[in-house]
Amino acid sequence: MLGELNKKEIVDLLKSQFIGRLGCHANGETYIVPINYVYQNNAIYAHSGEGKKIEMLRKNPRVCFQVDEVESMFKWKSAILWGTFEELKDMERQQAMQGLILRIMPNTNDPGRDPSHAISPELRNSLIVYRINIEEGTGRFEFHEEQ
Repeated sequence: MLGELNKKEIVDLLKSQFIGRLGCHANGETYIVPINYVYQNNAIYAHSGEGKKIEMLRKNPRVCFQVDEVESMFKWKSAILWGTFEELKDMERQQAMQGLILRIMPNTNDPGRDPSHAISPELRNSLIVYRINIEEGTGRFEFHEEQ
């Protein structure tokens, strides 16, 4: 059976996952990249070093975010969301980073590592912490009862 996820099911999917794909577009180019995230209060929180993604997000803050849960070819859920990128500062930045650490660390194979993704310690304070304010979304699923 194919179907649509309702809002609660989309939120449950967002809360259950911690890796999604962020799509951005600037200067006639589209870029899609996987990110670690945490979902809270109708927003996606993530972090990044400087680079192509951040450059593009600053030029055009309108984004698309996709997350899925795939158990098999015929049992999956997927949601696509649209929203706006916003860099976080000061206390809000610190709180979001703490939330990311708490969400990501239990899902690593090496709990002694932090979610800085090989960014040197002297550059960690320059990490960009951001929020995607979700404005709309849609979700689909496929599920077949075993016979």
